[in-house]
Amino acid sequence: MKLVMTLLVRDEEDVLAANIDYHRAMGVDFFICTDNKSEDSTPDIIRRYAEQGIAHYIYEGDDDYDQTKWVTRMARLAATDFGADWVINNDADEFWWPREGELKTTFAQVPDHYTTLVAERHDFVPVTDEQDDFLTDMVYRKVVSLNTRGKPLPPKVAHRAHPEVVVPQGNHWAEVPGDGDCVADLIDIFHFPIRRYAQFTNKIVKGGQAYERNTSADKKVGDTWRKLYKEYQKNGLVDFYRKQSLAPGQIDHDLRRGKLVCDRRLADFLDRTARRAAG
Repeated sequence: MKLVMTLLVRDEEDVLAANIDYHRAMGVDFFICTDNKSEDSTPDIIRRYAEQGIAHYIYEGDDDYDQTKWVTRMARLAATDFGADWVINNDADEFWWPREGELKTTFAQVPDHYTTLVAERHDFVPVTDEQDDFLTDMVYRKVVSLNTRGKPLPPKVAHRAHPEVVVPQGNHWAEVPGDGDCVADLIDIFHFPIRRYAQFTNKIVKGGQAYERNTSADKKVGDTWRKLYKEYQKNGLVDFYRKQSLAPGQIDHDLRRGKLVCDRRLADFLDRTARRAAG
């Protein structure tokens, strides 16, 4: 069973290597990475894994965030060129955590009549803007994760590889031709959308500008990005970031009230992996 992950990335140098290293350790065999005009070391990171023979690098120079086109292209390549059985269409800030075992064994055990696997996402909160490593401090997970409109955070799916799959804008679903069922409650996604202030602002500005240039996507798609970009244009994002990043006193308060839990599973896993790699 071959498990392939796609990643559409832009300026993700603070998290990308950790993402690939983690998923590699969890059984992902190969990564197809599309770099959309990164201006940091993201391309170098991808090329490093490509040189190891475990990644394929695609440069995308358009700046209209045509996510469905770019991710669908990668998902189809996974089926046609890289021998995938299952495909995870991932973002750099998402870590797929199996409830038992590894990712590869989890997918290998899914019965044949399931063509998609649904995974719930869980947000981790930033603590300060002065983090050497986002995983060092970001070990507090929301018990209930909501989007900026106060609605439950939508899940994502992985899918059985298919040369005619379509991944809609948003990267949350996959349209696999033919009949098939969905399986759930096997994997969770640890989500780190807001890390440092500079990283978050860069993401919103470039993403918001790209969505303004996109003439094919429904205006309702990417509404969080669009809304925050408008907020940036009016007032900046300092106030929004301060509300999202919690001081130690607020964390203690939210832990006592049951709004947060301390979840070090990913941080500890990556620490153990790094120690083994260092010898």
